[in-house]
Amino acid sequence: MTGRVLITGSSGFAGRHLAAWCRASGDDVIAASRSSSAPLDLRDADATRAAVAAAAPDVVYHLAAAVTSVGVSWDDPLTTVHDNTLLTLNLLEAIRVEAPGARVICIGSGEVYGPPAQLPVDERAPLRPQNPYALSKANSDLAAGFYADAHGLEIVRTRSFNHAGPGQAPTYAISSFARQVAVALEAGESPARVVTGNPGTRRDFTDVRDVVRAYRLLAAEGVEPGVYNVCSGRTASAKELLELLGEIAQHEIDHVVDPALVRAHDVAELRGSNERLGAATGWAPEIELHQTLADTVAWWREELARVDSPPAPE
Repeated sequence: MTGRVLITGSSGFAGRHLAAWCRASGDDVIAASRSSSAPLDLRDADATRAAVAAAAPDVVYHLAAAVTSVGVSWDDPLTTVHDNTLLTLNLLEAIRVEAPGARVICIGSGEVYGPPAQLPVDERAPLRPQNPYALSKANSDLAAGFYADAHGLEIVRTRSFNHAGPGQAPTYAISSFARQVAVALEAGESPARVVTGNPGTRRDFTDVRDVVRAYRLLAAEGVEPGVYNVCSGRTASAKELLELLGEIAQHEIDHVVDPALVRAHDVAELRGSNERLGAATGWAPEIELHQTLADTVAWWREELARVDSPPAPE
């Protein structure tokens, strides 16, 4: 399975974990992001084409997005939809011209399904995006399908549900909750005050380390191109996550719901089926939610301690 791989969005949360996993697995990794040592802005079509030509990849993992958060996407819907779609179109066109034999893993989102007619959601469900980020990912998903059909590119489209773990920005639910708990633990505050949005909205969470393992398995020869959900098949609410965090930290949690964080348009529950992925690759989630939460709290405590530590004497 080893080969030469190009990873867009390599400096992002999942991108960093994927790059590390690919390197550990023996791949020759070309990292591409706006903040890498050799910056690449996928909004620039010429630069994107040149980067793909120079990389000459066997596999391209497309994780890059200008906006990656549902909450942030509401602040500027036009830019979210335009830029996220443009990034994907520029990359697919560059691959068509410069690396048509590459296998492409186009990373999408379970958010594209919107309110499900039934649970769990499988890959046959219609796309019904309910926020600007989801709309941008639906556009990218359809673009990838078009390039596969019209140009014969070998493209796998993932619809990845929520993932979490060490190193995630606190704009995402689990990382935000874990950081608030870590802050309270480091400050010796009891109870730990944790502010959330809707306490009852349920999401399907998978550990990011399991997620990137799935991505690499989907890049293997013999795996049929097409659409695959990447998900755990289990859901949890904010209320349940905080209960688990309290148990892990052995600390009382003061749960505060901020009305400003409650989005009226939220889908009540989004839970996916990973049967197609498992049948194609043998993948199954290995890291329990409890472990994901514990590792995320531990990572935040290390980060907070590092930031607060005085500089070493010269």
